[in-house]
Amino acid sequence: MMDVEVRELMQAFVLSDYQVQEVYSRFCAEISKGLKRSTHALANTKCFPTYVQDLPTGDEMGKYLALDLGGTNFRVLLVSLKGHHDAMVESQIYAVPKDLMVGPGVELFDHIADCLARFVEKHEMRNSHLPLGFTFSFPCEQKGLKEAILTRWTKGFGCPGVEGEDVGRLLHEAIQRRGDAEIAVVAILNDTTGTLMSCAHRNADCRVGVIVGTGCNACYVEDVANVDLLHADFKRNQKDVLVNAEWGAFGESGQLDFVRTEYDREVDDTSINKSEQLFEKMTSGMYLGRLVRLILMRAMQSKVIFKLSNRREHFATALQKNEDVFETRFISEIESDSFPEFSKTRTIITELFGLEKASVEDCQKIKYICECVSKRAATLVAIGVSGLINRISDRRVVVGMDGSVYRYHPKFDAYMRNTMHKLVKSDKEFDIMLSEDGSGRGAALVAAVASKTK
Repeated sequence: MMDVEVRELMQAFVLSDYQVQEVYSRFCAEISKGLKRSTHALANTKCFPTYVQDLPTGDEMGKYLALDLGGTNFRVLLVSLKGHHDAMVESQIYAVPKDLMVGPGVELFDHIADCLARFVEKHEMRNSHLPLGFTFSFPCEQKGLKEAILTRWTKGFGCPGVEGEDVGRLLHEAIQRRGDAEIAVVAILNDTTGTLMSCAHRNADCRVGVIVGTGCNACYVEDVANVDLLHADFKRNQKDVLVNAEWGAFGESGQLDFVRTEYDREVDDTSINKSEQLFEKMTSGMYLGRLVRLILMRAMQSKVIFKLSNRREHFATALQKNEDVFETRFISEIESDSFPEFSKTRTIITELFGLEKASVEDCQKIKYICECVSKRAATLVAIGVSGLINRISDRRVVVGMDGSVYRYHPKFDAYMRNTMHKLVKSDKEFDIMLSEDGSGRGAALVAAVASKTK
């Protein structure tokens, strides 16, 4: 039995069936608002059409570049599609220095173009014509397949001169300024779209793509008749379009206030984008560690953990120095730890506090705190996924998933399924699959499908 004090401390993170149903109804209402022109401006979840209307068939061929920017580093990939659902991927990771994340936009794009040119040179492709799919994982309003206006920076980025601009054009201009590689930006997509495409390449029933990593978002296949923002020309010959839900912003009109805790409010108050992306701040890797850090500080102050240690104040100070000192990956490691050794948990406690011999009881309490935070995150993600699945007409729906939290957390998938079984309509069958390199292979597939439909 878990200690009653810890249970009380974490009670606000345990969602009741009533709360789950209520969040579900509010989420579904918000998606409908985002899709309708008359309510779009008021909606938190913008439900932008992506202009991707064809899922891969598996017989796509050719060499494509893919560029993936969505966090603290970005990747350049050379993807060779060989038909028969087959792809070969060579990639290189480049850092985005901290100062470039908030410096002038031109400098960020010049840095990206520079890395692209080095990559192309290294692969001796300098004289080849290379179509490029650009995975740009920030909220954008697409005006077409290769035109995307950044509506707001998220995830710690804040470069001036990019919001309100077409990021496809900014990348194209940076490539032109160098003038040393023949690269054509043929598609701009969100990482959720890449995930959906890469999973659909392997499983024809995939209709939803979800990322739970640094950020949290989803896209899904919607009937064109329901997408008011999609221009009529794109509705004539096509039944579907992929919609980027931008669900990280859900809750900005107060819909989640009844389940948000004081810790959620503090994480938001100290963030670079206060009052924005509130659903993302309860679910994604950028914030889960910050939440656990605040709870641990409270637990020490109220003598719930490290009761016997006279160095509790010293430990709390160790947590105060930096909001990211308790890394989100620690949650996955602690939750996959085994009783009573708790070797990973003890390593983390030693690393953070210099405490060599943490008690089994303290390890159990810390594990319970992590479980409550990640279980709530998985429950919220599952609520959103269920809402999207229930909009889709197909009886069988596969959900493609990616992102470090989903990929490395030992129970995230199980927590999600548990909630989905309660919410997905009983006449539907669903499954979840892990994406293999969505933002790379997926971007190449969008570029390939775009080149094919031209």
